[in-house]
Amino acid sequence: MALTIGVDLGGTKLLGIALDGERVVAEQRRPTPRGGDAVVASVVELVSALAVTVGGVEAVGFGAPGLVDRTGVLRFGPNLPDVVDLPFAAVLAEQLGLPVVVDNDATCATWGEHTLGAGRSVADLVLVTLGTGIGAGIVADGCLHRGRNGFAGEAGHMVVDPDGPPCPCGRRGCWERYASGSGFGRMARDAATAGRARRITELAGGDPEAVRGEHVTTAANEGDEEATTLFAQFGWWVALGIANLVNLLDPELVLIGGGLVEAGEHLLRPTRAAYDELVLGVAHRPGVRIERAQLGERAGAIGAAALAARGSSNPSGPRSGQQ
Repeated sequence: MALTIGVDLGGTKLLGIALDGERVVAEQRRPTPRGGDAVVASVVELVSALAVTVGGVEAVGFGAPGLVDRTGVLRFGPNLPDVVDLPFAAVLAEQLGLPVVVDNDATCATWGEHTLGAGRSVADLVLVTLGTGIGAGIVADGCLHRGRNGFAGEAGHMVVDPDGPPCPCGRRGCWERYASGSGFGRMARDAATAGRARRITELAGGDPEAVRGEHVTTAANEGDEEATTLFAQFGWWVALGIANLVNLLDPELVLIGGGLVEAGEHLLRPTRAAYDELVLGVAHRPGVRIERAQLGERAGAIGAAALAARGSSNPSGPRSGQQ
């Protein structure tokens, strides 16, 4: 199989891996710079460093958050305000002299989990990534579903409360305002301010505004009831979006990835329980497994590399800057 490099663009870091068949043989990371030109330069530097380490690279995959079209142009990324209509595939292919496949970061992560992770051999699955925002990817009948323009999977911007808090996308009440890491942090800080998160506030040094999701997880691990209550409230919001996706797509498996999944059963248990109350006809439909993704922070980079290895045989059509 081809030796390929995959790069995942995140809000704070660029993570690059070299994939030889099913083995990650090298890994490097860089901080995410601000601005499109700086991101391109950093990706080129990262790929070049990995290529020197492993040699014989045949193609590069790149995952970016936001609306990535079928030509590899990042049209819009709510969490990358300085990067708009950037033709990543063409620019990177020109500078690297290699075939480059560009896709949405959650789509890449989904393909990684489907080919090498928790979704291996599952023909119909959805991956939901809970990070700063929410990303999602869809595998239907064994193929990635991208939609007409390549924009499918923006589940985080399903509006679940038209009167809810503002979202970076410009609307209000998007699912990711409630069920992402930032949403969880805001929920915990509100509880701390109201005096309903005493141990959590202690862990944050006594300052309610310093409360973060990891403080809730630590308190829950200690058996703190207020932390458990917060996870139950948060799990309901996670389950609401998952139930909507299951009603629409009817998958066999829903995988949860992203940083929040490190909370383990503190998150998964209330999410599964609330899902049963929210999905249509739960007593009359086969069960849908809601499980933890396996590849962790590497999922997007691994999936990007796996897509690059497929090249023009990409599971729902090519989107490369150079073939």
